[in-house]
Amino acid sequence: MLSEPRSGQLAAWGNALLAGLVSPDDAVLAIVGDDAVHRVEGLPGESGPVGLTLALGRLRALGVTGLRVALPAPGHPLGLSGPPAFNARALDAEEAVVCHGSALGLVPEVYEAGPDGDVHVEVVWHCLAVREAPPADVPSLGEAERELAEALRDATEVLSRLDVAGSGPVAEAAVDAYRARAERGREVLAPGYPPRAVRVLELAQRVGLLISVAYENGHGGAVSASEMAARAEALRPVERTARRAQVAAYNAFVEERERGVR
Repeated sequence: MLSEPRSGQLAAWGNALLAGLVSPDDAVLAIVGDDAVHRVEGLPGESGPVGLTLALGRLRALGVTGLRVALPAPGHPLGLSGPPAFNARALDAEEAVVCHGSALGLVPEVYEAGPDGDVHVEVVWHCLAVREAPPADVPSLGEAERELAEALRDATEVLSRLDVAGSGPVAEAAVDAYRARAERGREVLAPGYPPRAVRVLELAQRVGLLISVAYENGHGGAVSASEMAARAEALRPVERTARRAQVAAYNAFVEERERGVR
C-alpha cells in the first residue's frame, strides 16, 4: 500500500495530458517513473506494441476524455464494470485503468529484464474492451474521507490492544519511508486534481502505512490464534477502505468533469 499503483500514475498524468495541463513528455516521464519503459499492446489501429506518447494520443483520437482507476481484489471488483474477461485480467494484476469516452481498458503486465546486477522493469499495458457502465463500489471523495477517518480510528484501537502496530525496527523503517515520500506526495495526482482528492490520497497512504506496519511487524503481542484472527479481521475492512479511497482520489478528475465542475 505504501507504493502507488502504476494504474494510478497512468490515470492521473494521462488525465492531466488529456486536459492540456502537462506536455506529453512530462506525462510519460511521470508515468514511467523508475521503470525502464512502458508500452501499450492491442490498441485499436495498431498492429503491435506502441510507446506511451503514441498510445495516449491514439486514445484521445478514439474519443477518450478521461481515465479511471480500478484496484480489484478477490471478492471486491473495485472500479470494474466488466466484461468478465477484462475483470479477470484486472484481478490478476490487482489494478487496471478504464477509459471514459471509449469502451477500452488497460491492464499492466510487469516484466523484469536484464542480466544479474542490472535488472530493469518493463511494463506492457494490454488494451482490452470494457463494458460502458458505472464502476463498482467507488465512493465519492466525501464518503471516502469519512470512511478512512472511521477505519483508522477503529483499526488503531484494535491493533493497539493487540500490541502489533507500535514499535520495533520494522515499524520505524516504515515510518521513515513514509516521511521520505511525504514531500513528493502532492505530486502523485498530477496538475488539475482538486485539493480534496490530494488530501484523501494522503490519508489513504497513512492508513496503508498502518496496515503495512501491522503485517510486517511480526505477531507483536498477538500470540494466540484468536488474537491473530482478530488482527486480520481488523485489517481486512481497513485495507478495503483504503483501496476504495485511492480509487476515489484518482477518479476525482473524471467525476468532476462529469458533474460539470470543469
